[in-house]
This record gives sequence, structure tokens and C-alpha cells, in this order.
Amino acid sequence: MDARRGRTVVDLFCGAGGMGLGFRAQGFNLVWAADAFPAAVETYKKNMGGHIEEIKLDWNTVLPSSDIIIGGPPCQGFSSAGLRKPGDARNTLVAVFAYLVERHRPRAFVFENVEGFLTGEGGRWVTDLLAPLVKAGYCIHLRKVNAANYGVPQHRKRVLAIGGLGWDPGFPEATHRATGAPGADLVAGNLPWCDSVMQALAGLPPAADDPETAAVSDHCSRPPNEMDRLRFEALGVGQIMKDIPEELWHETYRRRAFRRVMDGTPTERRGGAPSGLRRLEPNLPSKAITSGATSEFVHPTAHRNLTLRECARLQTFPDDFEFAGTQAQRALLIGNAVPPRFANAIAAHLTRAFREVINRRSDPGLKSFVPTNSTGMSPALQKAVEAVESRYRTLTRSQQLLLFADAKTAQAGQDQ
Repeated sequence: MDARRGRTVVDLFCGAGGMGLGFRAQGFNLVWAADAFPAAVETYKKNMGGHIEEIKLDWNTVLPSSDIIIGGPPCQGFSSAGLRKPGDARNTLVAVFAYLVERHRPRAFVFENVEGFLTGEGGRWVTDLLAPLVKAGYCIHLRKVNAANYGVPQHRKRVLAIGGLGWDPGFPEATHRATGAPGADLVAGNLPWCDSVMQALAGLPPAADDPETAAVSDHCSRPPNEMDRLRFEALGVGQIMKDIPEELWHETYRRRAFRRVMDGTPTERRGGAPSGLRRLEPNLPSKAITSGATSEFVHPTAHRNLTLRECARLQTFPDDFEFAGTQAQRALLIGNAVPPRFANAIAAHLTRAFREVINRRSDPGLKSFVPTNSTGMSPALQKAVEAVESRYRTLTRSQQLLLFADAKTAQAGQDQ
């Protein structure tokens, strides 16, 4: 294949355009994008161009020809941050994504989603993605990664799948090391450290009280009321609401905290552990930015919540990237976005793969499957892993961990 080809991209479920922004920075040509959320479409048009349609993607959608299809179907049905809803119709969009790739047969695809994708419905969503694509001839790598290991200043665990049609595209190597979250420090060697929260926020002016006076768009924070001021002043670095006096707890936090242990709520419907408020640590990457970050995360040194622009900074969006919609819609777009810096690392890897290995044919299949880099797994993840490994020929998790350990040993020897 001519090294100059392989540069056209279709972006499905594009959201604000974070993944497309990362690919565009690597010289890829975005020819078409689609999303059903009006605020996402407006945001994309503002920043990325008019090659987007407001459309609900389904089995009958016809895509333009492209070399790569990228995307991440909506994750609300299986995100660990909210209620898990078996049978949620949004989950079937994983199968729609796989079918559209199968039907249009691009040279490569990239799929990104939340870590709960691995365990939803006992691994069914993984099968929805893999089954049609392996059958269509794709060589696929599917792994859980931390975006911090790709230079994003937050611990954001995501599932990433990359496939090549009849060729093995490999998988993006980590570009950074990080600490402050389980598994992050397994990537070491001589890689540069990921930026901390304060490094990511450096250069921003003080947050404005009024959006009309903000020097940078979305960089404003209303002065706290008296109770919030007391909460902020009580929160030490890295602390969460349970670490401050109980009389300062939010009532919603109190109900959630006690509901989890007293009302018999099934485990699979409890969602994530409530934190209520969390003061970020200045010298570490942030916790994962979600749509609730502006109400849950407290600035490392100022007695206020994060601004939307600070959340966008931690997601690695440039300051001139403008988000459309209401305050809540902009928060949702930022929290759901693929960090452009993460996408840039993926795109850079594919650029090299198109140049170096696309002409080397390979049998289709699941080439690697790394659901975790740690030695332990939850029962739900163990069940999903067994289902996937029993269906696809791939290295077992123990074999992959052994190879990972050997690579670390070799790297350590090079560093000495």
C-alpha cells in the first residue's frame, strides 16, 4: 500500500470531537462524522468543520468510503459511574458500530469505551464487538489502558480496541508513566512523567465570577455559599467528603452512603462509591473527569469547584475549543470526550503502522486481550475474560502478564 494513503477517517458517535481532533493533529483527513446529540453536533461544527450529521446511527446507515473508522458508542448502559441497566437499548450501539465496520470494511478501526464495557452482561458487549469483526477478517487488539500512560493528566481507565483488515496493526505503546492510581506505575522505564493537575492548569487566569467577564471561555465559578465555603476549607489535599465533619456532608451524599449498606441495593445497581466532594492533589494526575466533575472536584489550592475550562484542560482540549449547549450539556460533552492527546497517540501509532506493517498479511483473530495489568480480577471480570478466552485464540492473561514482566525487566536493564 502506498504510504501516502490510509489517511481518511469516519468518526462515529463523535461527541464533541476529541478523538477526531487527535487524529487531525496527526494529519488525518476527517471526511464524515455523526452524532445524535444536538449540542455535540453544534460543538463539532464550531471547531472541526461542517462534515458532520445529526443522525441516530443504526444498521441501515450508509457511510462514505474511508480508510479508518473510529468511535465509541454511548456508554451510559454499562458505565460503572452510574446504574447498570441490563438490556439498555443504548448498549446495542456496540453491535451497530461493529456491523458498520464489517459492512464498509475500512483498512483499520479504533473503538474506545469505558472499562465497564468488559463486564457488561457477562462479557456480551465484547462479543458484540469482536464476533462480526473477526469473521470479517480483522486482526484485533483489545486492552484496558490508562490515558495517563499516554500523556493525559488524569487517571482515565478505558477499553481500547484496534483492528486491521487482514493485517496486524499492533497496539500503541505507552508514552508516559504516572502514579496515583492502581496499575498506573506498572508502566515505568525511562518514559517521561505525565503532567500533574497543576501543570495541566498552569497559565489559566483566576476563575471569573461571571461568564461575561471570563478571560477564557467557560473559566468561571460562582462564589460558594457559606456551607460550601466551610466544606472547601475543611477539605485537605486528596480528601473526600467522608474525611470532613459529618455535619458538613451533602444530604445527597449522606443518603447515598447509607443506602449502599442499609437498603439491600443489589451490587450491580449501586454504581461507583460516592465521594460527594474531592480535593484534587496538585502534584498528581487528576481523577477521571466526568460530567459531574464541576460539582464533585475541588481545585487543589483554591476553595472552589473546578471550572468547565479546567475540566477541558484536564481532558487536553485547547483553550480555543468552544463547547456548545447549556452548562449541563457542556459538562456532559467534556466528561464523555476522548481526550485529544490520547487520540493523538493512537493516531501516531496508526501512522507508523500504515507505513511499516500494513502490507504484512496476518490471519484474522484476537491478537491480544489484556483486561487488566494487575494480578487480581473481580468475579465479574473473571467471568467475562473466561468467556472471551474460550471463544478466541489469544494469549492467556497469565502469558501476557509474563511477557509484560519480561519487557519491564528488559527495560530496567536498558535504564541501568
